[in-house]
Amino acid sequence: MIHWNKLLPNAQMERIRAALAENVNFASDHSLGYPASMLDTRTFPDNVSFLDHSPVLQVFVANPNHIGCHTFGDSETAFKGTQQMEKEVLAVIAESIFKAEPGSYDGYIASGGTESNIQAIWMYRNYFMNHCGALPEQIVIVASEDTHYSIAKASNLLLIDRISVPVDDQTRNIDPAALAALLAEAKKSGKKYAIAVANMGTTMFGSIDDPLVYCSELEQSGFDYKLHVDAAYGGFYYPFSQPGNPINFSNAKISSMTIDAHKVLQAPYGTGVFLCRKDLIDNVLTREAGYVAGFDLTLVGSRSGANAVAVWSILFSYGAHEWFERIAVLQMRTDWLCKQLDRLNFAYFRDAAMNVVTLRARPEIERLADEFTLVPQEHSSDTRWYKIVVMGHVSLAHLERFINALESESALV
Repeated sequence: MIHWNKLLPNAQMERIRAALAENVNFASDHSLGYPASMLDTRTFPDNVSFLDHSPVLQVFVANPNHIGCHTFGDSETAFKGTQQMEKEVLAVIAESIFKAEPGSYDGYIASGGTESNIQAIWMYRNYFMNHCGALPEQIVIVASEDTHYSIAKASNLLLIDRISVPVDDQTRNIDPAALAALLAEAKKSGKKYAIAVANMGTTMFGSIDDPLVYCSELEQSGFDYKLHVDAAYGGFYYPFSQPGNPINFSNAKISSMTIDAHKVLQAPYGTGVFLCRKDLIDNVLTREAGYVAGFDLTLVGSRSGANAVAVWSILFSYGAHEWFERIAVLQMRTDWLCKQLDRLNFAYFRDAAMNVVTLRARPEIERLADEFTLVPQEHSSDTRWYKIVVMGHVSLAHLERFINALESESALV
């Protein structure tokens, strides 16, 4: 059972103020050594009355730096109050949502899914080099053709080859036969170690990969591998629409996860989450960062503590029960949209537990794409798909207007 308690606004305010009281106060403390300060007060005044009722905005103005990884070793003591809040929200995400055992994971609030995915690939590349004596050319990334472009970025940045696995055009499922053939070719070319990336909600389709397909084929092919789950799209959605799903840390084969808070959770842009099992993140410990307490284990280095507090505040504003209700509402709206598309005989893909509906391109849809800001698979004239994402701001009234317009366009054909 996914559970964490809701906190009322006054309790949230007290917790955030207590955290800020433990942090350095650049306005009053004798803090001479930090290359940082509060936000510039000419542009971000700290004496306006509305801040008294906006504790998260107080944190933005205070400008805590959460450099490092606070689940591992030491951290900068100047920001220990809000660092503790980051650890609290990571516990909700890792333990309550993704079923990790307490103390069994490391992680941090990142800048988004792209950073988190690159962090994972970097960590595993170094793991294989440090623990297995691997050469970079012996390591390969394995991910589906629907996988987010950040995996291609990681391949390019880290000089690791990448296998793009075909998926079925109708179901978006990984093709096991194609995967087996690609792994056999990789083995012949000298690959011994694999970093597999399974998706919990692909960017274009919201499709869910079965990570055990990768595990089965990699094991049969004799690869030493690590499995990462990119849940940037579905991490705050799928565990609530499909609470019995096995894609979490209760599966011993899954070693790390990416989750985006600036999508369904509606945190400020530039807010993601990286989680991994213990005894992995030390493979990217940067000892050259000697002036940072505990060194640094993150790709980005300095991070805004305010983003971590924003995620904390959103999750504790709802609690588990109300977040389930929120996802149920989005599910209901997405179900309604799909029923209307079925009635009009428009082809689409949708995972039944996700809020993404991807329509096959037709002239009627193409004519409405700009008006309703439908996102194409490719920004070119020959795109095959357009997607709708039923986010919190997308009401039934919005969807009804789209369906009515689609029906009118269809009548003109």
